[in-house]
Amino acid sequence: MPLIVTTAVLAAGCARDGASGHGEPMVQAGRAHCGQGWSHSDAGTQTLVVHNGDAAAVDVTVVDPSGGAVYAELEDVGPGATRPMRVSLGAGTYVVRCLPEDAAVVTGPRVRVTGSGGGARGVRPLTRNDLYPAVRAYRAYVTEGLGKLEARTDSLLDAVRAEDLGGAREAWLPAHLAYERLGAAYGTFGDFADEIDGRPAGLAKGVHDPEFTGFHRVEWGLWHGESAGSLRGPAERLARDVKALWDDFPRQQIDPGDLGLRAHEILENTLQFELTGKADQGSGTALATAAANLDGTRAVLDPLRPLLKGRMPGLAEIDTWLDRTSGLLSAQHRHGEWTPLDRLSTLERERIDGAAGELVERLASVATVAAVRRSS
Repeated sequence: MPLIVTTAVLAAGCARDGASGHGEPMVQAGRAHCGQGWSHSDAGTQTLVVHNGDAAAVDVTVVDPSGGAVYAELEDVGPGATRPMRVSLGAGTYVVRCLPEDAAVVTGPRVRVTGSGGGARGVRPLTRNDLYPAVRAYRAYVTEGLGKLEARTDSLLDAVRAEDLGGAREAWLPAHLAYERLGAAYGTFGDFADEIDGRPAGLAKGVHDPEFTGFHRVEWGLWHGESAGSLRGPAERLARDVKALWDDFPRQQIDPGDLGLRAHEILENTLQFELTGKADQGSGTALATAAANLDGTRAVLDPLRPLLKGRMPGLAEIDTWLDRTSGLLSAQHRHGEWTPLDRLSTLERERIDGAAGELVERLASVATVAAVRRSS
């Protein structure tokens, strides 16, 4: 599906083909006629009706030609498609840029916007080179985290081999949280992600399926009365997979454009799987995992901060909601034990879900601002 970005700092239209103009400017998008049809506007919020008369799909942006700040964008406008682009502009000069597939960027004529109406703040685009320092810092964080993961997984395996199931249950959570704190890196782990942290959903035999492996397989056995002897194989497989991941990670690539997106996706997955209980296989530690996911989100945001500070006024509010969500989760860690989801009061659950949901919405702006955009 085409991605249409709508945030407080970057406005765009809804995903709809075949829109009628109703008096709004009909703006051409494509290699031959980019930007034609829009010649003058009053300041404020308006809708441009974008039509792609070209034979190839095209991304369309409204930018400030002097500094390159992006004010609106539509991605993947198909050949012959017409779609609305909502944009809020202050007085100044702007252009439409068309980015066809496999072709050079085409810049339309300059358009003068006049009047006293207010406009949104544009986003200065980022390049891959801008993001490489953040990637290097994040790789260092993951490398350190993988060392902790391997050591804690080995401790879990040692307890299973010693037939100390109580000790194995105590060792399971620290090992699992070490994985969950890796955050955005899961997008680069490939098959290792399912092997190490996959769920039984979708497997033909569910929890008894041979393809069900990793932390959740060991969790199910530890909290469902499985013997140490039958758990030895899954625990050894988990330790092998963790070591293989540790060995393979230097060759894995983290796409610079993925960092901002992952900051959003980590907690989106938390809402979907942890705070619904879908991932829990008996340990009752979903809230601990959610807290670890918050740690992973912070680890992604921190190296991006130098780039976000000048581009994203809402960064302070994200930090506020990170702290609020973290505080609500930490309140459920008492005397060394985490409250299972089913023991939360209705009010406690609503507060946690509400704070996490608000945070996910705000983190969507990070994905928008930290996206890599073509300029040529």
